[in-house]
Amino acid sequence: SIAPWNGPVVLAARAIAYPLVCGNTVVFRASELSPKTHMLIVDVLRDAGLPPGVLNAVTNAPQDAPEVVDALIAHPAVRRINFTGSTRVGRVIAEKAARHLKRCLLELGGKAPLVVLDDADIDEAVKAAVFGAFLYQGQICMSTERIVVDEKIADTFVARFAARARELPVGDPATCGGCVVGPMIVRESGDRINAMINDAVNQGANVVAGGFADGAVMPATIVDRVTPAMRIYDEETFGPITTVVRAKDADDAVRIANDTAYGLSSAVFGRDVTRALSVAMRIEAGSCHINGSTVQNEAQAPYGGTKASGYGRFDGRAVIDEFTELKWITIEPTPQSYPF
Repeated sequence: SIAPWNGPVVLAARAIAYPLVCGNTVVFRASELSPKTHMLIVDVLRDAGLPPGVLNAVTNAPQDAPEVVDALIAHPAVRRINFTGSTRVGRVIAEKAARHLKRCLLELGGKAPLVVLDDADIDEAVKAAVFGAFLYQGQICMSTERIVVDEKIADTFVARFAARARELPVGDPATCGGCVVGPMIVRESGDRINAMINDAVNQGANVVAGGFADGAVMPATIVDRVTPAMRIYDEETFGPITTVVRAKDADDAVRIANDTAYGLSSAVFGRDVTRALSVAMRIEAGSCHINGSTVQNEAQAPYGGTKASGYGRFDGRAVIDEFTELKWITIEPTPQSYPF
């Protein structure tokens, strides 16, 4: 079980708990960026009474990660691998696991679209967009990275959305209370996102709220009139920034929503729920939330992605298939006849 830093408690808990309740022992590889939090969870479970050997934990320095992960995947006692993290690393893990014929559960990157149809409640869509785009500085795999809005209501939506984004307090929660948008995990995140903003603006996009990052600190930022030629159109930003892409109609909105390598989460806003459901069914994603945020996860509902967002499902009954083997057993009640 390999969990990331960006949701160190809940993502580690599911990576450990589901295999355990299905009758397995677990080797948990803690994130290099949140090792103390992850090891605290391990200590709590051991203190709660887990027998020795049921939960095993490994930490490593970043430069040692390839060697450690190689050894874990190759070990004959390991029968399953679950990984939550970037698509780049997920591909590497899937390739290594395939060499040993071992199944993976991969929950990877995303570029979640929030589709705003022409009959949407704009204020409700704005609320969901603000929450989905800027919660935890946008460092969530299901963050709202793309807002696909019908051009007939786009100007109104963008104006209200930008106004709300500008109101969000920005800062370091260690030094100022009440901030909503805090610092990103590393300063390099700001450099990477600033390059995307420059690329988009140079090709005609408009920054309607926020602006450039100062190191790891960045205000809630919205880039309007984004087009496929821009890096930010399909690259995962993983920061407090989202994009607006204008669609001609519902069919065009579906096309834009699906014009990505990713397929993790999505959302659709529209007052006609039957119509919104039709749109949701056509979006290529592991989940779609009608009149709700893209950031939505419930323990009883299978969660995972498609396309470059991975395969397999956490949560709900799906974990039984992920962490057990399906076996066929027969009992013959009478003597059998065979051809020879």
